[in-house]
Amino acid sequence: MSQGGDRRPIIIRRKKVVHAHHGGAWKIALADFMTALMALFLVMWILSSASQEERIGVAEYFSTPLTSAISGGDRSGSTNVIPGGGPDPAHSDGERARIDTLQHTRPSAEERRFFRNVQERIERTIAEDSELSQMRDQMHFDLTREGLRIQLFDTEKRPMFKLGSDQVEPYMRKLLRTMAPLLNDLPNDLSISGHTDSVPYTGGFSGYSNWELSSDRANASRRELIEGGLDPGQLLRVSGFADRVILPDTDPDDPANRRIELLVLLPEIADAIRHPDVMAKMPSLLPQVGDEMTTEETEVGAEEATQQNKPEE
Repeated sequence: MSQGGDRRPIIIRRKKVVHAHHGGAWKIALADFMTALMALFLVMWILSSASQEERIGVAEYFSTPLTSAISGGDRSGSTNVIPGGGPDPAHSDGERARIDTLQHTRPSAEERRFFRNVQERIERTIAEDSELSQMRDQMHFDLTREGLRIQLFDTEKRPMFKLGSDQVEPYMRKLLRTMAPLLNDLPNDLSISGHTDSVPYTGGFSGYSNWELSSDRANASRRELIEGGLDPGQLLRVSGFADRVILPDTDPDDPANRRIELLVLLPEIADAIRHPDVMAKMPSLLPQVGDEMTTEETEVGAEEATQQNKPEE
């Protein structure tokens, strides 16, 4: 039996726990978050200062499927899991029919680039002429659901026509004849419309009125374009709207409402004008009231006008 002095000492070994450093992973996550937040604010700032046309282009870019963007194929896409949405996805029913129709509601990105190039050519040609450059403030370009719209406005100091007549002023004649070759280079059909302010003739609508004046001014513009070299076969529509289509945020008698509008028509719009049955089958081509991407299309007959007589324009 062992003695007390022979007892072995009891050794207790305790494992020392050392807390390892985490390496600062949270800093990396925070940096990534701040970078993403900064990118978000930059995108929001850019979009707030972008034009409506640029926003539409950005929206169309993100709505294009990646495979279509890479291959350059069909740009129409669907957010639904099962395409079609109709009785039979193999047929043009349901969502596919809706997508095919919506493709015609606004110019594509390629068409917008084409129209922008046309606008730049016209602006550059006008800027190079000292006399025509003075009329640049009387011109406005915008893109509608029908195509590129070029508006030529009157001012009190610089009217485009003689007062109350369709006689073209010399500088307006030069402007139209300068634009003619540029428009003639385009494959698109053209539409010309005349507009007046709300000041009618003393004889009212029983005789010569703003209806005749707007139509005569549109036809006078047509003649000047043809004299400048425009192919007559390129003109699809010449019309007068009197004072029925006033500009937004203007008084009916504002001189700016005395204007000529030239429309470089989209191919599907030109086809719809030639074939009214196509227009009936594609309701999205009809102008939408209040839509900034549209121009008024409905012609109102002179017999429907009921304004009372006022002093001559």
